[in-house]
Amino acid sequence: MITIKEVNGKRDLKAFIKFPFKLYKDSKYWTPPIISQELKTFDKTENPVFKDADARLFLAYKGDKLVGRVAAIINWLEVKDQHQKKMRFGWFDFVDDLNVSKALLKKVEHIGKTHNLEYTEGPVGFSNLDKVGIITDGYDTITPMVTWYNHPYYIKHYEDAGYVKAKGYIESRFPFSNVKPEFFFKAQELIKRRYKLKALKFSKTEDVMPYTDKMFDLFNETYASLSSFVAITDIQKEYFKKKFISFINPEYIKFVVDKDDALIGFAIVMPGYANALQKAKGKLFPFGFTHILKAKKHSKDVMFYLIGIHPEYQNKGVHAVIFNEYYNTFTEKGIKMCYRTPELEDNLAIQKIWKHFDPEVYRKRSTYKKKL
Repeated sequence: MITIKEVNGKRDLKAFIKFPFKLYKDSKYWTPPIISQELKTFDKTENPVFKDADARLFLAYKGDKLVGRVAAIINWLEVKDQHQKKMRFGWFDFVDDLNVSKALLKKVEHIGKTHNLEYTEGPVGFSNLDKVGIITDGYDTITPMVTWYNHPYYIKHYEDAGYVKAKGYIESRFPFSNVKPEFFFKAQELIKRRYKLKALKFSKTEDVMPYTDKMFDLFNETYASLSSFVAITDIQKEYFKKKFISFINPEYIKFVVDKDDALIGFAIVMPGYANALQKAKGKLFPFGFTHILKAKKHSKDVMFYLIGIHPEYQNKGVHAVIFNEYYNTFTEKGIKMCYRTPELEDNLAIQKIWKHFDPEVYRKRSTYKKKL
């Protein structure tokens, strides 16, 4: 007998957030989130996304045992402004029991039908800066902090419930030793002179902050043409500053500006936090914070989190300026391995800029959809 209970109150919310800690307790590759951050994600007084989105959280019980969870999400900016009548769902985890996953998905589908939406898609978050997709290939590598992990049996649960692949994503990596400066050093010097550009370097987080709003604006412009892109609102910018900027070594933030100091390119790289988060076990105190700070300063792995070029400067080689800056920083830091966050498999433009580094696709993931 499967019982579905809607999350109501802090006790239920903690159960919702901590469920994966039991589900993946024996996994070497699952990276636990920070529990306090997850709580804030679903706190309507903390996360401004709730000004434009609704979310209902559900827990699945088999008897008195918690066996699954799901977040049913409607992003009203997407539905009303973009006319994409999509019912989102995410944070979808479950034991290997088809009755459990089906019962949770039925709740999501019911909400979608109630609001006259046309299809469901997941797992996704509230926005394009949230985690996305289930792993479909490549389960034997630790997941970075910005992605979800899942057991291989998840695929059959989606398919059995009538879901089909919606979007495919790839995750790539390359050793830093693959990076040869001759591919970009001369080009970036020429590009800076031709377009009167300069690269900005940072050593302190407070020096980055005056540019962050411009960065999010450029992010919106850069990715506006991608499928299902939902722009970051002004009020969400402040939230993401608090959520992400503190995790980034300021030396790993690179901006390119024109002669008028207008931002035309940016990239954000995060230190590899996965091993530190496994040691922290979801808690910042008493010792989790120490592990994270150590990784922030000394991790030899890096994750290319975001890269954006103004539409007017795309295909003009601006990424060579950014790569040159990172080459100098990574050489100084002794970086060994570079990873890239999930990228749409049909986003050939972004894949093309990495080709000289001979990247290896080490993991694939997908979202799944179903007509309502």
